[in-house]
Amino acid sequence: MENTLIVLGFIFTLFSFLPLIQTPLWWIRVMDFPRLHVAIFLTAILVAYVALYGVTGTGTIAMLVVWALAILNEVRYIFNFTPLAKTEALRTMQQTPANAFTLMISNVRMVNTKYDSFVDLVLKEDPDMLVMNEPNEAWHDNVREKLDKRYPYTIEKPLENTYGMLLWSKFALHGSEIRYLVEDGIPSFYTVVELPSGKKFDLFTVHPQPPRLLKNTETREAELLLVAKQAKGTKYPSVVAGDLNDVAWSKTTKLFKEISGTIDPRVGRGFYNTYNALVPLFRYPLDHVFYDPQFRLVALRRLDKFGSDHFPIAITLNYEPQHENAQEHPVADSEDHEEANEMIQEGLEKGAERNAEKRNNKKPAQ
Repeated sequence: MENTLIVLGFIFTLFSFLPLIQTPLWWIRVMDFPRLHVAIFLTAILVAYVALYGVTGTGTIAMLVVWALAILNEVRYIFNFTPLAKTEALRTMQQTPANAFTLMISNVRMVNTKYDSFVDLVLKEDPDMLVMNEPNEAWHDNVREKLDKRYPYTIEKPLENTYGMLLWSKFALHGSEIRYLVEDGIPSFYTVVELPSGKKFDLFTVHPQPPRLLKNTETREAELLLVAKQAKGTKYPSVVAGDLNDVAWSKTTKLFKEISGTIDPRVGRGFYNTYNALVPLFRYPLDHVFYDPQFRLVALRRLDKFGSDHFPIAITLNYEPQHENAQEHPVADSEDHEEANEMIQEGLEKGAERNAEKRNNKKPAQ
């Protein structure tokens, strides 16, 4: 039993410190996700070891100190997403927000066929805008009739590769584009949303590839950081939303916020885990909304599950540019920009390789 605890302790310690290596290798980057789980398991191992075998000898003390440092390393990442931390996004003080809108985000899971459950949820929540990740033609065909009646403005790109995307809006959309920033077959959307008051903001929706077996994260990082630069450089205040396939506390997400100058409403409020809806013990915040400090938060909610492996999430924001300076937000320095540029270049090169491989695989046999 003692040896088992020691082995487990050092395995979870390795899980804690491995992500400190700045590399896009999938088997390291995936360790960014279970920070809370590693902290809990390692704490349980440490407590069990001390309770059963006590603290005896220099070697044991050194081992327990290393375990404790590994626990603290995990806690320092997730602490900001607990109510103990200071909130980053301030709530609106307006009793009746004059320029408010609600955005709902949902990864519907392409193989999920509970179309009616999803539509019922959307009609019940009645958001002003809806972002769907992973829809294919079957999803599009099964939801469009009811949603078209409520949402006159759309951007549509259903795909059969789990990277399809649909955007539905009650508000007018201008200059809409379907962009392939890094990889063919993985679209992102850009549009200018016009509120009923005439005020406008930029909306970016994304769904890059996750870290997975033999698939490193260069292209994910590049896509997110490219969007960060675009969001910072546009004429209007920006909102970035979608399934980012990254957790809120990762180095990439932190760099994304610094480059874009956007804020995260979960800081100081909670995790708002959206994945995996089917496995209660292993859930992470993968579906995100980041926004310009010209917006104030009205409400943020995780919605009921409907058959997908993701929970939907809904956020209500109010456009209040007069209060922008009262809201702290990340600012990138020269080192941040240099790091972002290097990661973008690396990701674009990897994306070009993958695009070439896909095109070669599609060529007919000679």
